Amino acid sequence: MSGGIAYVLDEDDTFKSRCNMAMVELEPVPEEGQVAEQEFGHYKRSGSAWPRRRDGRSDQQGCRAAADAFVRRLRSMGIRDRPTSPRSPWQNGYAERLIGSIRRECVDHIIVLGERHLRHVLLSYMKYYNEIRTHLSLEKDAPVPRAIGTVGHILCRPVLGGLHHQYVRI
Repeated sequence: MSGGIAYVLDEDDTFKSRCNMAMVELEPVPEEGQVAEQEFGHYKRSGSAWPRRRDGRSDQQGCRAAADAFVRRLRSMGIRDRPTSPRSPWQNGYAERLIGSIRRECVDHIIVLGERHLRHVLLSYMKYYNEIRTHLSLEKDAPVPRAIGTVGHILCRPVLGGLHHQYVRI
């Protein structure tokens, strides 16, 4: 990465030992409340208004409108939103488990070349996860049930460029 800011979650405090410290500067990330206080203090001291978007709304209004539109879109798809408290991943075990599976079984093993490539990889993994991958909680079946072949030769098909495989009878 050349320039810019990168945020690193360093739970085991080993990042400094694995990073070329001559190339980076490290500083702790402020807590959410501190960031809001800093921004509010800046606007209060400087007398300037909140930044405005092209449509004339402030960033605060724009974020709220985007969040509302997102929730409406979820509901139109039949998905219920269940907001969790900020910085409380333990409250949403299903999402955390899925994100962990995506990281462990897919993204950690692939070099992503851009947004388009990442979208393709994630869509391929979604298809694999829902149609091919076995799940212990579903008695070793996939979320999308499939017919079980009992006769024929077994064929191995690579999935995600050979990262995973599908075994089918033909």
